[in-house]
Amino acid sequence: MTEHATADTTPAGGTTPAATDLELTIGGMTCASCAARIEKKLNKVEGVTASVNYATEKAKVSYTGAIAPEDLVAVVEATGYTAALPTPEPEPGRGAASGETDEQHRREDEAAGWWQRLVISAFLTVPVLALSMVPALQFDNWQWISLTLASPVVVWGAYPFHKAAVTNARHGAATMDTLISVGVTAAYLWSLWALLFTHAGMTGMRMPFQLLPGDGDGAHIYLEVAAAVTTFILAGRYFEARAKRQSGAALRALLDMGAKDVALLQPGPDGDTEVRVPVSQLVVGDRFVVRPGEKVATDGIVESGTSAIDASMLTGEPVPVEVGPGDAVVGATVNAGGRLVVRAARVGADTQLAQMARLVEDAQSGKAQVQRLADRVSGVFVPIVIMLSLGTLATWLLTGHGATAAFTAAVAVLIIACPCALGLATPTALLVGTGRGAQIGVLIKGPEVLESTRVVDTIVLDKTGTVTTGQMKLVDVITVDGVEVAEVLRFAGAVEDASEHPIGQAIASGAVERLDAQLPAVEGFTSTQGLGVAGLVDGHAVAAGRPAWLRDEWSQPLDPSLAAATDAAEAEGRTAVAVGWDGAARGVLVVSDTVKPTSAQAITELMALGLRPVLLTGDNERAARAVAAEVGIDEVIAEVLPADKVAVVRRLQDEGRTVGFVGDGVNDAAALAAADLGLAMGTGTDVAIEASDLTLVRGDLRTAVDAIRLSRRTLGTIKGNLFWAFAYNVAALPLAALGLLNPLIAAAAMAFSSVFVVSNSLRLRRFRAVSTTPGSKAGAADGTHMPHPEPASA
Repeated sequence: MTEHATADTTPAGGTTPAATDLELTIGGMTCASCAARIEKKLNKVEGVTASVNYATEKAKVSYTGAIAPEDLVAVVEATGYTAALPTPEPEPGRGAASGETDEQHRREDEAAGWWQRLVISAFLTVPVLALSMVPALQFDNWQWISLTLASPVVVWGAYPFHKAAVTNARHGAATMDTLISVGVTAAYLWSLWALLFTHAGMTGMRMPFQLLPGDGDGAHIYLEVAAAVTTFILAGRYFEARAKRQSGAALRALLDMGAKDVALLQPGPDGDTEVRVPVSQLVVGDRFVVRPGEKVATDGIVESGTSAIDASMLTGEPVPVEVGPGDAVVGATVNAGGRLVVRAARVGADTQLAQMARLVEDAQSGKAQVQRLADRVSGVFVPIVIMLSLGTLATWLLTGHGATAAFTAAVAVLIIACPCALGLATPTALLVGTGRGAQIGVLIKGPEVLESTRVVDTIVLDKTGTVTTGQMKLVDVITVDGVEVAEVLRFAGAVEDASEHPIGQAIASGAVERLDAQLPAVEGFTSTQGLGVAGLVDGHAVAAGRPAWLRDEWSQPLDPSLAAATDAAEAEGRTAVAVGWDGAARGVLVVSDTVKPTSAQAITELMALGLRPVLLTGDNERAARAVAAEVGIDEVIAEVLPADKVAVVRRLQDEGRTVGFVGDGVNDAAALAAADLGLAMGTGTDVAIEASDLTLVRGDLRTAVDAIRLSRRTLGTIKGNLFWAFAYNVAALPLAALGLLNPLIAAAAMAFSSVFVVSNSLRLRRFRAVSTTPGSKAGAADGTHMPHPEPASA
């Protein structure tokens, strides 16, 4: 993304200084409070307005005056983080920038780094836990084996936390990383001190279990606490990094959708010759060939040839668009018919495909920052714990107790407060919830999705492919008096069966299905692009196509009954195909996209969840109203261009609504990303799926109900986990400060809190999908009511 400047005109007629927009890639952020700190520092610079997004690791900056981009990078680096300027966009026609690839590799490397630390740390931690927690396993000098195994975990495994804690301390801040680092370091250093200077390091030492700390010889070590806390938190960070790795996939899928090479026409002395070249070499004005089945290489104008262009990949609409000389075509659409010669009008970053990519990127960057509850509370909780630990140490020493007892109590405070359960609260519930979701056809992208499911009140449904099947189907056959429906189906199906047009294929397959027989052979087949087909069937000259074509080319006008049926079909947004033979029009076949059989039930269940459904479509108002009436939707927004779907979502949000959007096409990707909650049908495009928050694998709209209910249940579990984790800390801290908790008991209590969190999360496995229970209704608005008892096997 390159910089661009804008100048604003004041009411007095003057101009304000030009504002330059810039996007920085931020590195080193470990929680949402990091993003807030960077944003605060940038906004303190005169003439700078900045917004930092922790989820996308990007900073959008607008600045005026003599500020250089390098100055902004310096401000971020002075705050303790890294910043990178954007890579320049390629020249038009020179291909995609490598920035997306670099970003993808960076995030893959980040996730791989966490995974490596997690695996090695877990491998070393398991024997330390076994030796420390099971006295029967403690052999001579076992404590030194534990030290050997735990040291790499504490030093290398927890290094990112130590580094972040030091960085935060330099800037007077504290986060969960600070508490993790201090707790792990304190437990490790106390253990090291005990091993080197007390009986804990002697051969034959056994670690006894005692309820209260005392002024004993300090023969207690807490290496298992230091190692286990590190491993649990590493697991949480890995799952978070893995989710982030997917954030750029929508843009990559968009860029991959375009054609890779093109048949370029080069003029020569003997006429034009075709040369196969990469699409990146195209420039405005070049002429290229698009054969049937090929993708259009870039946006352009048809110079010669006629065909049907399948734009469903971009628009989601199933009906191909007929094009001829002078018509515009869009890159990445598919030529479904004849040979076209196209002159390139826009290339590179100016194409509609590239503009859609920018829409998705902007919508993703514009999402509200996600601040985990644990991070928000830790901003206050961490400094209090550290001060309480120091205060405990001083109080015990000042009241005449020995150094061992004082330090034991202080360490117990740190250990009991160490956020092991907090680190598990989100990832365990998310893992169980997403695993259960996969079983019922729901894919949840990450924890930030769940907040939106609780507050969403409006659900916008893209019509084609979501409420309807997105595939053309023969829905009606009207005949003149004296002509059988079967006869119309045989003749029309026969000539259309030889056509490659999707409407023709829908008629042919519908005829075979209704007749339950093979279609007769056609002789002398001819096709007139965009108008119709003709051929000889059982000795009859049959024509099928547009009514005007039959009237003008075949002198077969429709009688009043057929004309009325055609008008009625077109008024409902359906396609009417006239059929005639032996000099007269005999019937009309109506082809339409059909409503999915489960859509009406899904709408009812969505409303039971407290959601207000809105039907969104590019169709005309009457066609949209007909579909809406069939499924029970009152609010309809029709005749919306693909690029305007984001504007519709924004308008509803400006009205104070919290908007969920359900779609399946590439043109839905930006709206899915802009909505407060995006749900993509799994039968749709990869781009829509990657841009969404929730993916409905089965393509059944009822699964949207399951998705929202499961997300709400998972969110409730996470909040319950966090509450009990904090409540345990708050209740146990005074006991530790008063010396009523041995650090070993504190470690056991901490482990119990982790077991509780995991057990609570496992309850999500019993979630039951509404769509698998015919006739059931959705639960209460919170999505937690179960209409039927849980199956025993769940």
